[in-house]
Amino acid sequence: MQRDKEKIDSGPSFIGSWNLENPDLCRDIINFFEKNKDKQVQGESATGLDLERKNSIDMPVYPAELTLPSHKIFNDYMQHLYGCYMDYAAQWPFLKTNFPKLDIGAFNIQKYNPGGHFAKVHSERVHISSLHRLFAFMTYLNDDFKGGKTSFIHHNIDIKPIKGKTLIWPAEWTHAHKGNIVESGTKYIATGWIHLPIPS
Repeated sequence: MQRDKEKIDSGPSFIGSWNLENPDLCRDIINFFEKNKDKQVQGESATGLDLERKNSIDMPVYPAELTLPSHKIFNDYMQHLYGCYMDYAAQWPFLKTNFPKLDIGAFNIQKYNPGGHFAKVHSERVHISSLHRLFAFMTYLNDDFKGGKTSFIHHNIDIKPIKGKTLIWPAEWTHAHKGNIVESGTKYIATGWIHLPIPS
């Protein structure tokens, strides 16, 4: 079999991007992270703890916590994310028709110190346990650092962190990506998945 050399269509990237309307929310989430050291854990990937693959400090936020007065900032953030997804779905009507209900489970606030990264190329849907994921999301909470771009390797796209920039992209292997090394300063993000409802 010989590969057809004609390029049929490069197509869209399916990476949606929006800017947070309330930039103070980014500051408030970072402050929450720093004030709650007891909730912080060494970041792990799907393969477990491996600092060569991923080097971050993570704080999981669980859906049940969103009712707590102390977590109001995360409710505000979820409203922002909902607006982003609704705009994304408006661009691709197939989503509204075929996925009328989606959920967001636990998500993470992540801190990358100098030398921190998620430098191993990965995607968000590579195991049986993650097949329910349709999209990943991420918001850059600050931009006063050097390095730390997000690279989508199959699309040749490098995204520069800008405070408040929110991304949504498909969880599939087509959107394999990595978080490049933070050269100086400290990088903060909020990130998680938009997924099919999980039967109880």
